[in-house]
Amino acid sequence: MNAKNPVPTTNLSLPLTPYYLLDEAAIVANMQIIARLCELSGAKALLALKCFATWGVFDVMQPYLHGTTSSSLNEVRLGYETFGKGRDSENKKETHAYSVAYSADEIPEVLEYADKIIFNSISQLNAFKDQAAAQNIPVGLRLNPKTSNSSFIIADPARPFSRLGEHNKDSIAAILKDITGVMIHNNCENDSFDAFSESLADIEVKFGDILQQLEWVSLGGGIHFIAPHYPLEQLAERLKTFSTKYGVQVYLEPGEASIHGAGTLVTTVLDTMYNEKNLVVVDSSIEAHMLDLLIYRESAPIVAVNSDAINIAPLDIDPTNIAPISENTESADNTIIYGRSCLAGDIFGEYTLANTLKVGDAVTFGNAAGYTMVKKNWFNGVNMPAIVIRRLDGTIDIQREFDYQDYKASLS
Repeated sequence: MNAKNPVPTTNLSLPLTPYYLLDEAAIVANMQIIARLCELSGAKALLALKCFATWGVFDVMQPYLHGTTSSSLNEVRLGYETFGKGRDSENKKETHAYSVAYSADEIPEVLEYADKIIFNSISQLNAFKDQAAAQNIPVGLRLNPKTSNSSFIIADPARPFSRLGEHNKDSIAAILKDITGVMIHNNCENDSFDAFSESLADIEVKFGDILQQLEWVSLGGGIHFIAPHYPLEQLAERLKTFSTKYGVQVYLEPGEASIHGAGTLVTTVLDTMYNEKNLVVVDSSIEAHMLDLLIYRESAPIVAVNSDAINIAPLDIDPTNIAPISENTESADNTIIYGRSCLAGDIFGEYTLANTLKVGDAVTFGNAAGYTMVKKNWFNGVNMPAIVIRRLDGTIDIQREFDYQDYKASLS
């Protein structure tokens, strides 16, 4: 089903739960922080589509960002068509193409959309650099400094035997004539300026003479500079000094930072049980709709119970401030909220709630924008959440609903 026309909140007929709710005002608040960082530092910011690619809100993001960066042919095309607005548009934005590995048949189409193409390895660069050069597309290479700021081994690009980028300085120096820049992505949810600065200093020690021969350097994403009390001005000065020292244009690739606190997942309680603790089953699933919770063994913050989800004030939700109970708690009054899939570990979290949940209650989970919609799937055939957008003027746009035909079409 295609997007419907926006309707006033007062006359709203919302879809059945579950649905994702995106708040444009909260997105713009993040955009303003990103724009401020770029203004102070001279860096350019590219939306990381691997984290968030819901193009229905790109119109409010585009004025603040310089373009998009991608991880596949599909993403680079999406960025070009929906954010870049095409090569001849007055509002042309940059479209950076990256992939861990391209197939030979993808390259011609990737080059149709890309303003820069970044290869993950020297072997891929050697295989495809001539095609890029023939179309005057600048070429970059991913570097791996073999250090990172990541608390999760699954997301650590510097993990043992990592395939993510080149680290041998002699090998990199040998192909410098073929590249104009490099991408270094070694942060994940890093909210420490000191840790970032020390990591960047390490990169300078390892690759400084290489950086001086380049035109641009992307420092990737995973820098949580929108966190409360983050020293934004210090970060800006650090980036500006780095840019001046090496004579390069710095790029950042904010994903989570672009949409943190701007999305919720609205669900309904379908069943309640008791097994030493209160158990609740909602009409959603972390396996299908918030997969990162399962991958990283985290809990979803609850932002509302039985409230008007549409009119919840935009929040910058820090999960550490909304504390799901740890797994070793002994309280029998706690409530464990489960998803409806057959996976035993389909658990949104364990919580202390003011009131016992009952069938029909609405439960709204926070931080449901990044790495959610891009990963949603049809596991168990569980209903796919609709995508609902609260626009800047307060109107509600039911951007997309899914039905059985979508489920059937996803298979064969």
